[in-house]
Amino acid sequence: MASSTAFSSGQTGEDREVWISLKEAIAASSGFRRWQAEKMVSDVLLEPKDLDEQVYAYLKETLNTLAY
Repeated sequence: MASSTAFSSGQTGEDREVWISLKEAIAASSGFRRWQAEKMVSDVLLEPKDLDEQVYAYLKETLNTLAY
């Protein structure tokens, strides 16, 4: 899984601000909260992960689902 440092490498301060705003909006969404609860129930997230990693995993899974 990508670490939070992967999100900041090569990014400008403006890019980082956009990511932070986007991450906070996604984390506040009902879809993300439902996904997070399902992952915790199914023990997929066995170890605590930072919010960057969780949002990244959520977006990846969501985009993969939409691709089918």
